[in-house]
Amino acid sequence: MNGMTQPTSDQHGIQRHVAFDWGGVFTIGTFDGRSTGRLAEHTGTDVESLRQSYFRHVRQLEVGAWSLPQFWDTVQAESGAALPYAEFEAMYLGSIHDNPPMYALLARLPRAVRVGLLSNNYPVVSDHLRARPEFGRFDALVFSNELGAKKPAPESFAALEAAMQCPANLVAFVDDVAENIDAANAAGFHAVLYHHDHHAAFEAELSAWLGMSF
Repeated sequence: MNGMTQPTSDQHGIQRHVAFDWGGVFTIGTFDGRSTGRLAEHTGTDVESLRQSYFRHVRQLEVGAWSLPQFWDTVQAESGAALPYAEFEAMYLGSIHDNPPMYALLARLPRAVRVGLLSNNYPVVSDHLRARPEFGRFDALVFSNELGAKKPAPESFAALEAAMQCPANLVAFVDDVAENIDAANAAGFHAVLYHHDHHAAFEAELSAWLGMSF
């Protein structure tokens, strides 16, 4: 069958829903690793020096304490990289490597299923994602840089539950990091560990839990 049938509720007539992480779920590989590698190559900077500075300060982006230009100024000063901000931003956003099967799944989810996103993300990147047409399918978007807290903090999952407008136990949460899976389970979500190499098995598991056929 092409697409999904309308979901069936459980024996109590309760509809289930789903929320996702972004990096490593809607992308293949790590955004940070790809972006730092490209930046180091483009600027002729030692990649380990650039990554040390990047990962030392990236939390400031993730909790919204720094702007992206402020972050890049600091990384440049510490690593020796030199690139105008506008070029850095274009290269940074261009480091996103989409996972097409997950976007295809997103588009097929029936409207009866509420769809959320909980992502440890960065200023400018979160704006870029929100503006993408595919993201119009999400009913709830929670970005750490806007919330001021990042996974696996309990505040992150409390914010997701509030944004989803339904109890956590009715929401499957999909992430590629075991620590976040543990935190989601502790917050009452039905957590599902994801890897793009096993996408078909993931779809089967999600289908069974939502009560719909693909």
